[in-house]
Amino acid sequence: MEMPISSNDAALMREEALASNAWPFEEARKLLQRFDATGMPEEVLFETGYGPSGLPHIGTFGEVARTSMVRHAFRILTHDQVPTRLLCFSDDMDGLRKVPENVPNREMMAKHLGKPLSRVPDPFSNEYPSFAAANNARLRRFLDGFGFEYGFASATDYYTSGRFDATLLKMLAVYDDVMAIILPTLGPDRRATYSPFLPVHPKTGIVLQVPMVERDPEAGMIAYLDPETGERIETGVTGGQVKCQWKADWALRWTALGVDYEMAGKDLIDSVALSSKICVALGGRPPEGFNYELFLDETGQKISKSKGNGLTIDEWLTYASPESLSLYMFQKPRTAKKLYFDVIPKAVDDYYAFVAAFHRQDVKQQLQNPVWHIHDGEPPVEGIAVPFAMLLNLVSASNAANKETLWGFISRYAPGVTAQSDPELDRLVGYALRYYDDFVKPTKRFRAPDEIERKALQALDDTLAALPADAEGATIQNAMLDVARPIERYQDLKKKGPDGGPGVSGEWFQALYQILLGQEKGPRFGSFVALYGIGETRALIREALDGTLTASS
Repeated sequence: MEMPISSNDAALMREEALASNAWPFEEARKLLQRFDATGMPEEVLFETGYGPSGLPHIGTFGEVARTSMVRHAFRILTHDQVPTRLLCFSDDMDGLRKVPENVPNREMMAKHLGKPLSRVPDPFSNEYPSFAAANNARLRRFLDGFGFEYGFASATDYYTSGRFDATLLKMLAVYDDVMAIILPTLGPDRRATYSPFLPVHPKTGIVLQVPMVERDPEAGMIAYLDPETGERIETGVTGGQVKCQWKADWALRWTALGVDYEMAGKDLIDSVALSSKICVALGGRPPEGFNYELFLDETGQKISKSKGNGLTIDEWLTYASPESLSLYMFQKPRTAKKLYFDVIPKAVDDYYAFVAAFHRQDVKQQLQNPVWHIHDGEPPVEGIAVPFAMLLNLVSASNAANKETLWGFISRYAPGVTAQSDPELDRLVGYALRYYDDFVKPTKRFRAPDEIERKALQALDDTLAALPADAEGATIQNAMLDVARPIERYQDLKKKGPDGGPGVSGEWFQALYQILLGQEKGPRFGSFVALYGIGETRALIREALDGTLTASS
């Protein structure tokens, strides 16, 4: 049951929401216009689709997260007076077309090619009655862990229970109309075998892709020839004896359930158009929605459940918070984005930056802030004392192997902050240790300083020695800039220093990261030194100058 949306000024929030250009509000307004002529229905149904032919990946999570954001925006626009529901629909009656590359017992699965995913045995542990059930359980566990409010639906259940029967009979009645919509989009070979109905063979259980040799709408019957024996087989279209080809299946679902909103990937634009036409032929109304861009792996290839490229939800949550993943889904949904491990640190720090900004903003700005949409309008009150990227550098510099070591530095940097007083930061410390061990440590490569850099490092060491041990990050940063300004290599003529002379280029700080931390980049170096300690940083400089760091690579 939906909880009322709390707000000190709901009227002001709705007024700002009606004008907000945050994409969930743009989508919610589009959905609101859907009911201008007909009036509001008793319930507005949001849907997402999921194919359990492989392990759930982050793209599936993204669709649920984004749809939930639109749903919440719609509730704001309607003062939460119109009931809404989100249905996550699993296409688990689809036939197994190929064995995924990232599952065990592949030889066993190969024996069940063509059967509905809900009738293929569980290759993982026999804990579940089928491959589809195992993947469905994984998806639901992830969605539950994120706190999504949703209902779950199985295509197998809906087909076999008779939930789709009335619309399947409609599909049979308008068979010629459906064929007229689909056939022009197919090649000659595919056109010769196409039918919107895929019969389930009564003996083998395989989902067949065969042409119909007879149809009887009055009896609700179709007939086809067994592809192996040539035998003529009659079957009804109800009760799970057939399933629909997926474009027809999408339209069937929209019509039977009265779906009002469903988004889809950009690669499905043509499919959405065809399914919408079939939906109209069935007497339904296609849902509203938009086409989001695809997620890519680090090589630029589309992520795939069967290939297992890109990130799984489990992998992201091993190294970062659920909220950071939600932020990544919120940002620029119509822009293609690479989805691999390198994007995680920035997503984490961006999330906390938005949290820190939220409570300084007016209502208009808050409705633009991603954390408003991530947390249904009630984000956390505070950010964190130490950014994630800073923690990663702290682990790198200190070679910390446990939380206790890191907290020793953090408590000195932020007196009074402890693992007990800031469990959110403590959670981030754990993520940083894991991320560093798996992704940063294996790629660390220290380089030796050249002569110019050696002189610069010695000057930096002298400068740091003159600062108080508890100097703040800004003070340290300015001192580091003062060291670099006289050195021609690090002068940036496009910038101006405080005395009107040249500014300092980023090459100075890049050199520090390469030489002292064995990395290409990092957060503001002065803040890092304040966290790590001036004495500890001077020790790093000495190790760089005597070659100890390079020898450790």
